[in-house]
Amino acid sequence: MQARKLPVRSIRRWALFAAAVAILASCESPIPDNFHLKSANERKPTPDFALKDATGATVKLSDYKGKVVLLNFWATWCGPCKVEMPTLAKLQAAYEGKPVEVMAVSIDTPEDAGKATLFIAQNSPLKFYIDREMKLPFKLKAPGTPTTVIYGKDGMEVGRVAGDANWTSPEAKALIDKALAS
Repeated sequence: MQARKLPVRSIRRWALFAAAVAILASCESPIPDNFHLKSANERKPTPDFALKDATGATVKLSDYKGKVVLLNFWATWCGPCKVEMPTLAKLQAAYEGKPVEVMAVSIDTPEDAGKATLFIAQNSPLKFYIDREMKLPFKLKAPGTPTTVIYGKDGMEVGRVAGDANWTSPEAKALIDKALAS
């Protein structure tokens, strides 16, 4: 049996496809390294509202006083949220053993909560939180998701990031380190 030769055009297509895949795989994150932190104009305390964790237990933000908290609002239908999530997971892992808590809060509907839980499970060490009714005791003042609100160890708001960000960037590390030091 004689081997069939591929046309040169097919070989070129496959080579270009393989090169594109290799380039994309080598990128740590398609999110730019810089992000726009909007500093809190007036230092507001952490609102004491309740979320649900993966088991359905109630968790309050006040439980995390003494830690730097990144409160990230996201949804499974939000493409930039899903792209950003691995960088939040890497940030949480980088600060393991330190008083930093990344709280990825899904705002998905009850019907999509299962998808959201599975997605967070793929982004370990993040934990799953949900605010199904979006009963936030404050206004996000952001154009949409993702939105991240950062609180210092003192429980006061440090700032907000509207839109996706690369949380593995030097800017993000400097922000967290500054919040840890104060």
